[in-house]
This record gives sequence, C-alpha cells and structure tokens, in this order.
Amino acid sequence: MRESRSSSTIHGTTSQIAAKGKAKKEKEVEIRELEKVTTSIQPTIDEINGILGSFGFNSFALAKADGDRFYKIVRPDGTDARETLSEGERNFITFLYFYHLLKGSESETGMTTDRVVVFDDPVSSLDSDVLFTVSTLIKGLFEKVRKGSGYIKQIFVLTHNIYFHKEVSFNKRRSNDGVMNEETFWTVRKSNDVSVLESHKTNPIKTSYELLWMEVRNRDRSNLLIQNTLRRILEYYFTILGQADPDKLCSYFEGEDKLRCKSLFSWVNAGSHSISDELYVSVDAASVDKYLAVFRQVFEKTGHIAHYEMMMGEDYMEQEP
Repeated sequence: MRESRSSSTIHGTTSQIAAKGKAKKEKEVEIRELEKVTTSIQPTIDEINGILGSFGFNSFALAKADGDRFYKIVRPDGTDARETLSEGERNFITFLYFYHLLKGSESETGMTTDRVVVFDDPVSSLDSDVLFTVSTLIKGLFEKVRKGSGYIKQIFVLTHNIYFHKEVSFNKRRSNDGVMNEETFWTVRKSNDVSVLESHKTNPIKTSYELLWMEVRNRDRSNLLIQNTLRRILEYYFTILGQADPDKLCSYFEGEDKLRCKSLFSWVNAGSHSISDELYVSVDAASVDKYLAVFRQVFEKTGHIAHYEMMMGEDYMEQEP
C-alpha cells in the first residue's frame, strides 16, 4: 500500500513537472515572437520619426531601405540624406537609435536583460534645440529608473557641456542644499595626466561663470589652464558686463605685473591682435601664484573686491597677496 502511494506521488509530481516544462516552453516561444515584433525595424522607424515630429524636426526622417533590417535617412522630398547630413544631424540620429535600442535589442534575445546605461557627451556638435530634446529624453529615462520600471537599473551621464548639464540635471524636487537619494554628482579633474574623481554633496554646476570660479578655488587646479580661466572671468565680468577697457584696467599695474595683466586680457577681441601683438608668459607653479595675485588686485584696484570675496567664499584670504 505504501509503495502504491509513493508511486502515485511520484507520478503526480512528474506530471506537474512536465506540465510546468511545457508551459515554460510555450512562454519562451511567446517571448521570442514578441521580441521579433519589437526588434523589427518598422517600430524603430515609427518611434524615431514620432520623436522627430513631436519636437518639430522635419529636415530628415527614417525610412526602410532594401531588406527588412536596414534603414535609410531621407530628406522631406524623399532623397537620400546620407551624404548631406551635418555632423550634428549624424550625432542626433545616432543618439535616437541608441535611445530606442535601450527599450529592446538588436537581436531576438537579450531584450529582457538588466542594463547599466552610459551617455558619454551625447550633445557634441548639437545645436540648442537638439540639446533640449536629448536632455528631455534622458530625463524621461531617469524617471523610469526612479520608479523601478523597465530594465535600466543605473544611468551615467558624462559631459563637458555646462548648459546640457543644467538641463539634464534639473529637477524641481531637489533641494538647493542637497541631492536626491538616488543620484550622485561627480567631477573629473585631470592633473599631471592623472584623472581624479571628486564627489559633491550638491549639484556642483550652477552656471559656466560659477564653474570658472570653482576652478580658481580648487587647490589642485591645472597650472596650464588657470591663465585662461582667469582671463575668461575678467573678460566676462569687466569687458562684457562692465564694458571696461582692458588697457585701462592694466594701467593700475607696473612692470611684470602689468605684463601679466595684459596677458590675462589678451585675445578678448577675437582677431584684433596680430601674431606680433600677442603676449606669452610661461606658466609654472610660481607664475600661477603671481597670476592669482594680479587677478585679485584687478578687483581691488577697480573697487570690485566685494564681488571677488563673494565668488571666492570661504577660500577668500584676508592677507594681502
């Protein structure tokens, strides 16, 4: 009797395993069929053209080429746009294809795998309208990750473009003095051919002008780049906003300091200097300190030291340079 019951149990369990196995295979077939639909080129064409249309871009569109897995890019009149695409248009269509690929796969397998996505400077050579479109699409992916929907588990965005950073990182729910739980901000600095990652408790980029001052405050600043950083601050604050004459500002200085001041202000007006007019001063660690001293004195001598103090913040030093 016991042997009969055991045999019955074994038979029942075996039948259940077989039924579950059959159901699994049926689901796998169903998934492959759905993936075939998703990886077809027509949904890609429809979605990318839909994105282009929704944002008002009508200079080109995707269409089917020969075969079922090939695309072509056409102008509004139907002509092939492959040879006439600008660098910005090429980068934009590449981004859109990558964006669409995130939702599926190039093949009929791998669609449902988890992924970590990296956008590496996606707005290179793009105009402001396209930049806004790219940032909007990426922010949409952020929200999906926050909600835990889809297969993207983490997103990295790398960029040199300050305007794009402000667009893509904007979130009205973020406080001014902190970051949201699911995000982090980092800057990458290269000094002596070594890249260093620096973590920030708040969004470090406010405006490009503030970014320049952040470089001045950075004690690990690049000796090769600081001269240009100081010149750009002086150009923006005194020449563009204040309409000041650089020669007049530099007249406050004498000797070598006057030469350094002119060097900082050189090339403000593009094309206004010939090769013989351009000034060059070698930059080393000792020269950097002298440039910083002249930089501060420009604000002091012109009565704008309060602005210098505000932008330097806690790094402002009371002693004379």
